[in-house]
Amino acid sequence: MELESLLRDLTPRVVGAVVRRTGDFAAAEDAVQEALLAAARTWPRDGVPDNPRAWLIQTAHRKVIDEIRQEQARRRREELAAQRDVPAAEVEETDDTLRLLFMCCHPDLTPASAIALTLRAVGGLTTTEIAQAYLVPESTMAQRISRAKQKIKGASFELEPDDERVRNVLHVLYLIFNEGYTSSSGPDLHRSDLAVEAIRLTRMVHALLPENGQVTGLLALMLLTDARRDARAGSSGELIPLAEQDRSLWDRDLITEGVALAVDAFGRPPLGEYQLQAAIAALHDEVDKPEDTDWPQVLALYGLLEQLSGNPMVTLNRAIAAAMVDGPEAGLAMLEPLDEPLGGHYRLDAVRGHLREMRGDTEAAAEHFRAAARRTTSLPERDYLTLKAAAVSGAARKPQ
Repeated sequence: MELESLLRDLTPRVVGAVVRRTGDFAAAEDAVQEALLAAARTWPRDGVPDNPRAWLIQTAHRKVIDEIRQEQARRRREELAAQRDVPAAEVEETDDTLRLLFMCCHPDLTPASAIALTLRAVGGLTTTEIAQAYLVPESTMAQRISRAKQKIKGASFELEPDDERVRNVLHVLYLIFNEGYTSSSGPDLHRSDLAVEAIRLTRMVHALLPENGQVTGLLALMLLTDARRDARAGSSGELIPLAEQDRSLWDRDLITEGVALAVDAFGRPPLGEYQLQAAIAALHDEVDKPEDTDWPQVLALYGLLEQLSGNPMVTLNRAIAAAMVDGPEAGLAMLEPLDEPLGGHYRLDAVRGHLREMRGDTEAAAEHFRAAARRTTSLPERDYLTLKAAAVSGAARKPQ
């Protein structure tokens, strides 16, 4: 697992270095994959090199050169690539991940293609995982990523932090973090490697654009959310909801840093979705007991966020806040318009179950929890919802 983790950590930096040298994204990624396979075969036997990143860059670059040399009709490209070849000892220490990130978010790509390509090349998600996140067939996503790589072939590898590119980059990082913090499928509740990588990349973007309120807000949101990671799962990996978490397990250093960033971001107009989400996360993290949460302020912030984004998932969260302020009936009323945009989504059933449980309608709550369990692809969430359904159903059968 240590070797696997090392290779995963090095991959985007190696891809970035090879892309910068060759200008061919697709060829670089293919060559790096071959270099990774070679490392997985030889390093356990021969030992990890003193400079594993340089070893991978050189191995991948040689594979690109070999491919070029096999194409006689492209001798000029072969000569150019050969001139760029350098000894392993001269491999520079520049981390090209940030350049690779901005390249993947090139304005010639549609937002969907840019996000998919970055999740694959920088975030390390498999094509299957990305397809699941977008609810499309794996073959469709593979074609989308392939077309995106071809479209940016030969594109500039320089940092170009214009507003459009920054928005795409932040959205990509947000998705990577969300997949790491709550895996969309599989047996694990979270993939900490992805969450950590998203935070690392966002810190890099923040260092580049420290005055950008949205960048600062996204970093604050990630830190405040990731601070709860150790309390989100029990000893067997079972999901523990926010209200039931042992808050002594929360990372206070991350909370302190995140709150400071959230305050700084909130003071940088115009307000955007990441600043508002960071402010909401700060309200949750600053209190020691869930009952001390400032729910009226949370509700007000979700109202602003709903006006800004029009996202039905925001309305879903606003309904929970409304129930905490004005009672479950207020929250249930807010859910009615969501049947069309979120029809069939497990979270709509899960929230309905929660609010009906608050109202004392345990049988209806249990049915919604069971429906949510059938629809989620996350095993920890499915198990939690199944147990929740059994618990509320059992409570309904107990003699009063």
